[in-house]
Amino acid sequence: MNHLISLNDLSCDEINELIDLAIKLKKDNKEGKTHHYLKGQSLGMIFSKSSTRTRVSFEVGMYQLGGQALFLSSNDIQLGRGEPISDTAQVLSRFLDGIMIRTFKHSDVVELAEKGSIPIINGLTDDEHPCQVLADLQTIYEHKGTLKGLKLAYIGDGNNMAHSLLHGCSKVGMDVAVASPDGYTCGEKFVNEAKAAAEISGSKVIMTSDPIEAIKDADVVYTDTWASMGQEAEKEIRAKIFAPYQVNKELFAHAKKDAMFLHCLPAYRGYEVTEDVIDGPNSYIFDEAENRLHAQKAVLVKLMAK
Repeated sequence: MNHLISLNDLSCDEINELIDLAIKLKKDNKEGKTHHYLKGQSLGMIFSKSSTRTRVSFEVGMYQLGGQALFLSSNDIQLGRGEPISDTAQVLSRFLDGIMIRTFKHSDVVELAEKGSIPIINGLTDDEHPCQVLADLQTIYEHKGTLKGLKLAYIGDGNNMAHSLLHGCSKVGMDVAVASPDGYTCGEKFVNEAKAAAEISGSKVIMTSDPIEAIKDADVVYTDTWASMGQEAEKEIRAKIFAPYQVNKELFAHAKKDAMFLHCLPAYRGYEVTEDVIDGPNSYIFDEAENRLHAQKAVLVKLMAK
């Protein structure tokens, strides 16, 4: 594991090792034990897309690991003024020990990894969000005690979250069902990759336009905003198209009684999810948000510890 670009690049064992390490680091942190595995190291954080959870969790994570994080807005560095990614990658490799990038084009992350000589972490692209799904899997494991054999239902837009959930769940042996309206389904590439992984792990991948079919007997129910960053102009149109995919009490009732509700946040109550679900007893969204810190620390240690 030289980079974290896509969960599809990792094996089931590698994902489970990251989850185990995240849980250990979380336990140490709660007990007040220091773990300065990255003492003296620096992480550059390139943000072409703004974020609350990604920036805070990576900055705090590096601090807790004994290192430092540098916030690099694309408006403040030469990358945002037309410098080739290859030049940026090679220059920053001389200054830093690792780079986390949150951007639009997935190919930018791939090129950074190809041209640079330090670990690259995908903090989010339009195609994938691997760090979030590692935190999701950690949260599920903490509350269910296992991953293999569980079913996760994702209801909504076939976006970067859905793609990474397809990768992550299929790798660890979880059944994954995705319900999206026609025209807003997951990319064929990601579905095929998940099905290939599911054949190895013994899990199932279900793609449907029927939210009830997807959520039936689910152990975990997941949704995301209907209009992601950069799609604000489509918000009103999407609200009408996705209305039947709202996760409300009626839909949630088709899942198992002890089903977990997860959302990567930010959430728009009254749109993709109703308040009685997201603020209800089955919601674990804030455990999930906290685990971004611990899961990403595990990634940082795995990639950067000497």
